[in-house]
Amino acid sequence: MHSKVIIIGSGPAGHTAAIYAARANLSPVMFEGMMAGGVAPGGQLTTTTEVENFPGFPEGITGSELTDKLREQSTRFGTDIITETISRVDLAARPIKVWREDADGDNDAPDTCDALIVATGATAKRLHIAGEDEYWQRGMSACAVCDGAAPIFRNKPLVVIGGGDSACEEATFLTKYASHVYIAVRRDAFRASNIMAKRAANHPKITVLWNTHVAEAKGNGSQLTHVVLQDAKSGEKRDLEVSGLFYAIGHTPNTAFLSGQLDTDETGYLLVKPGSTITKIRGVFAAGDVHDKQYRQAITAAGSGCMAALDAEKYLEELEAEEQEKAAAGKL
Repeated sequence: MHSKVIIIGSGPAGHTAAIYAARANLSPVMFEGMMAGGVAPGGQLTTTTEVENFPGFPEGITGSELTDKLREQSTRFGTDIITETISRVDLAARPIKVWREDADGDNDAPDTCDALIVATGATAKRLHIAGEDEYWQRGMSACAVCDGAAPIFRNKPLVVIGGGDSACEEATFLTKYASHVYIAVRRDAFRASNIMAKRAANHPKITVLWNTHVAEAKGNGSQLTHVVLQDAKSGEKRDLEVSGLFYAIGHTPNTAFLSGQLDTDETGYLLVKPGSTITKIRGVFAAGDVHDKQYRQAITAAGSGCMAALDAEKYLEELEAEEQEKAAAGKL
């Protein structure tokens, strides 16, 4: 199947790109993925309970509900959404080739497109400690900015796991709402920059737990109530009463299927031309958290998706003009 535009990914970036592309009569096709990156179609947003910082929803909305509304809007304007995962691509080919996960053999026919928007996001790293499956999104999260203001965390003790800039930044952010914030650091020093480390260590509402692992999450069956800490040196365990646990150990951009065909930074995020979504390969665009390691918010991803659709539309106009020029030159 050939399309003018294929969008890989179905979070706020992918759906916003789809809405803009569809309204521009580009008839986009979206591969929303089937448990791609370990999460359901819709991406990381589907793992968030209450979303209170997305404009237009003054009473808040759940991540799953917001995803459903984005999907409904995409289909309303004519986006063809396919619930399959793209497992590999050939970005050097013209047209661009993409293979579905169940059609990955060398002899299987690929889907093709003139413009490709990569909006596959980044998956938050998790430690999968004991109790995590039971209390994920019931006191456990991987985004303090997304979830930290939720009522269940207000005026309650919280713990952040991590030792880098993200951990220090998120712990400091959480002090706006929490009664106290602990940072569990597995070593005896931060990996964070000096300024971020000092800011966290000197904050009156933050206590740093050096050489400490969080071994288990426990609760009352419906909500996290405490965690089990383990001393990294002695192995001694003790309970810590907290109402929230936040992972701040980084994200993994979902780019393995690209097989290194696009440039990335040292942590794997796709590189784009500043102020755009344009990658090093003409006709290929990156939107959302797959290239944004700084903000990682639903609203910024949506804005990036808009940019990608507009960049793709401009590229397709240029491509059409080039083909017309070639056709005219052939007639001379």
